[in-house]
Amino acid sequence: MEYSAFVHELYALREEEFAVFQEKIIRPRALKIIGVRTPALRKLVKKYRRETDALFSFPDEYYETVFLRLNVAALLPYTEFLSRLDACVHSIENWALCDAFKPRCLERHTDDFLPYIEKYLLGGEFSQRFSLVTLLSFYMKEEYLPVIFDALQRCDTAFYYTYMGAAWLLAEVLVKFYEEGKTFLQKNLLDVRTHNKAIQKARESFRLTAAQKEQLSGLKRR
Repeated sequence: MEYSAFVHELYALREEEFAVFQEKIIRPRALKIIGVRTPALRKLVKKYRRETDALFSFPDEYYETVFLRLNVAALLPYTEFLSRLDACVHSIENWALCDAFKPRCLERHTDDFLPYIEKYLLGGEFSQRFSLVTLLSFYMKEEYLPVIFDALQRCDTAFYYTYMGAAWLLAEVLVKFYEEGKTFLQKNLLDVRTHNKAIQKARESFRLTAAQKEQLSGLKRR
């Protein structure tokens, strides 16, 4: 598969107004956006799922190229996925790519993958967000709450997208494990901004009762 032909195929699916919309909401840092809708990209993931080597040889030029690379990698068996993981995380430069990257193989390897959660939690903004979003996607179980709470305390929420990922993760804990999440909040272990954003996001959920939302409101900090 040649890169030029691949890019030509992407441009054939381009919607200019959608590209403008994506630029506004994703705010890519270096990547260019062609403007291919996600359902069309998903079809291309299926088409090119056997073209892993080619996708990893392509430059980090377009959002769509990196999206396909990450989502094809997400279909790999666990051992092969690990061999591609550093390259995957390195190419994540915005929240949309990060949040769409959900490796299926982790469902059967949650304990095995914990050292990698730790590794990427020590990295930069989107490396940390990858760890947090992975915890949200695959570790939202009572047995992993200590791991989640530890990650929340150690991530660097001075980074905007790390902060938002941490708040999202804690909000989901509050929805699924309300008492445990509330107890964690009451310890005031997080910075005020992340603490309050997690409460806000949890209170926006229809899965909490009015009484629970009122309790959370009382835990806001100044």
